[in-house]
Order: sequence, then structure tokens, then C-alpha cells
Amino acid sequence: MDDLSWERIIVAAIVLAGALAIAVILRLLTGRLFKRAGDTRWAWDDLAARLVRDLAVPVSVILGLWFAAKALHLPRGTLDVTAKVLVAVTIFMVSLALARLIANSVSSFALTGQGGAAANVTIFANIARVVVIGVGVLVMLQSLGVSISPLLGALGVGGLAVALALQDTLANLFAGVHVLASKTIEPGDYIKLATGQEGYVVDINWRNTSIRTLSDNIEVIPNQRFSDTILTNYHRPAQDMSIMVYAKVAYEVDLDRVEELITEVGEDVMQDVQGGVEDSSVLVRFDDFNDATVGFHVILRSTEFGDQFLIKHEFLKRLHRTLREEGVAPPYWHHRVVLSDQTGATGPSELPQKDGLHL
Repeated sequence: MDDLSWERIIVAAIVLAGALAIAVILRLLTGRLFKRAGDTRWAWDDLAARLVRDLAVPVSVILGLWFAAKALHLPRGTLDVTAKVLVAVTIFMVSLALARLIANSVSSFALTGQGGAAANVTIFANIARVVVIGVGVLVMLQSLGVSISPLLGALGVGGLAVALALQDTLANLFAGVHVLASKTIEPGDYIKLATGQEGYVVDINWRNTSIRTLSDNIEVIPNQRFSDTILTNYHRPAQDMSIMVYAKVAYEVDLDRVEELITEVGEDVMQDVQGGVEDSSVLVRFDDFNDATVGFHVILRSTEFGDQFLIKHEFLKRLHRTLREEGVAPPYWHHRVVLSDQTGATGPSELPQKDGLHL
């Protein structure tokens, strides 16, 4: 073994210091590049800039360590071990960077397919991350001279045992993959289960699905539940939906005039209220005879499930105001009372009645 001289040590230190300086410079440059990529609307340049930023510092430091080791003129055996260790570290760092890149790519692709829904699809991203890191670890072990064939066999046997022990967890995993692959539900959709849970889908991970209720609470539902229950998706096949408003009018009113008033109010609501579909037709359908009134439905349109409440609210207020201005008062319940005199004759006696609309 050759003795180390101060000249070699100083050269190695200079090489290592230069590598660190280059790493700092690359970190600053890649940070600016990442910021510049974030200003564009294209998502893939952000991912490429993130990959460069993740690899700039570790690759620079590893190369600096290698050239420093070469400058020290280490023995052949020591240099070979150092090379193997640095190669293994490089493979591991590249695996981490690629895992982040692929996971972000999967998430970006999933969100693009969902029309930009503000939510995370973590199940596919996590699977991709685990697969890439697992392959990277195997390659790293192979580079260190460790035979991975027995390890793969042990993983196969161990995987069977784990699969038997974690049947419920794996069932939730595959159910989540099936749900996303079939696009039954996606983040941002409003769903309702037959068991009563309903809300906006926030996230679908490897075990459960999180939904946000209208009261801003989070409900966590196992993925397997979606495969054995009836589910209603209010965002499929289209996000806009019909709103049914039921009301009644008295027999004495002019139904044609009432229909005109309701249609005018509905069109104004569709134009003015947030969530209304401007080019939709307002439909009025009289559909039943009650004891004292004629029932009908008003069909409106909303762009999204949560908008229906404000639309109903404004529609009922404006309809009530319009009918009052037209002199149509709401109908009241009334009964016909039949009185019998002493001779046994009977005759009807009616309580006062008022005509109009019952909401």
C-alpha cells in the first residue's frame, strides 16, 4: 500500500471542494430552471426540471468522491470497493429520483384525464413508486455482487404468505385499482352509496377512499365497499344534472298563465344564479290531481350537484314573489262539512277557501 502524501490529500480535498461548489451552483441553476418551468402550462417540463434538480447534487458529490479517490491513488482493491459502493449509491439515488418522476407523471396523467380535478390519485402513484424503488434496490444489490435469485425466490414464497395474511388489504387494493381503471368514480365526483354515505371523492389510495360531505367532513370508506354496494355517481355520464321542484296550484287558477309565470322565473334563475345552465329549457309538467290542488314539477338544470341548493332557494323565492305580485295567493287546506238538521236532511257547509300556489 502506497503511503498517502500531503500533496495527494490536498488534491483530493480540492477536487471534493470543487465538486461541492459545482453541486451548489447546479442546485441554484436547477432551482431557477424549476421555477421557470412552473410558469408554463405544460406539466412535463416541471417533471423534467424536478428530475434534474433531484439528481444534480448527489451525482456531483458522487463524482467528486470518485475523482478524489482516484487522486489519492488508493490500492486497487480499495478503489474497486469504493467504486462498487459509489455505483450502488448512484443507483439508489437515481431510483429515488425516477420513482418520484414516475409517480408525479402518473398523478399528472390521471388528473389530466379527469379534467383538472383538484385531488390526488395516490393509489397508482404509490404502486409506481414502490415498483421503481424495488427494482432499483435489486439492481443495487446486484451491483454489489449480491445474488438476487435466492432473494427473488424468498420474495415469492413470502409474498404468498403475506397475500394469505392480508386478504382484506389486498382486496381493498385491487378494488381501488379496478375502480380507477374502470372510471366508475374519480376524484371530484359526487357519489352516494346505498348505505347512505355521500359526498365528493377527495382521494383514492391503496386501502380506502376519502369523500368530503356537504358539511365539510371527511368520510373514509374501504375500497372493497364499492364492489359490493349500489353506487350513484352524480357526475356520470355528465356533470350537469336536472333539478326537480314539486309544487301545487288550486283548481281555480289559470294553469296556462301559471305555466308562463313559472317558465319566466325559471329562465331568469338560469341566467342570474351561479350554477344555472343558461341555454337549458325550463319545463313545467302538471302530473296529478290532489284533494284540492293540481300538482306539477318544474325541471331546471344545474352545472354541478352542489349548485342545486342555491338554485332551488332562489327559484322558490322569486316564484313566490312573482305569484304574490300577480295576485295568486297560496292555497290553504279546506274541508267540506256536512251538517244534518232535525228532519234528517243534510246540506253542505264549506269553510272559506283561497286559491293560489302551495310550495
